[in-house]
Amino acid sequence: MKTIFYILFAATMVVGCNNSKRTEGFDSVDAKRFAEVIEHENVQIIDTRTPAEFSEGHIPGAVNIDIDGADFEAKIAALDKSRPVAVYCRGGRRSKEAAEQMVSCGLDVTELANGILSWEGEVEK
Repeated sequence: MKTIFYILFAATMVVGCNNSKRTEGFDSVDAKRFAEVIEHENVQIIDTRTPAEFSEGHIPGAVNIDIDGADFEAKIAALDKSRPVAVYCRGGRRSKEAAEQMVSCGLDVTELANGILSWEGEVEK
């Protein structure tokens, strides 16, 4: 039994950013609340869509980190852990997955519940 425990513990430590002590989740908010969150200049805004989707239009100030990109884990691990993260995608599925991974890296995350499809604010191309 101890052997199984140690194997599971070691596997958890090896996987991506899962060595964080943070166990709480993230806030999933509507577009109005998300707009309030990103008003703060300290927030890192992350768009998890593909580069092609990002180029079609994104929230001003957003950085594109494609969740399906080979370097996604490395890029989120490199984010500033002292600054909060606001994350979104097209409809909310990818950003929820990304938010879970970001929380496991020790980041404070707010996710746009229904993605950019629900966004009523400015979009830049």
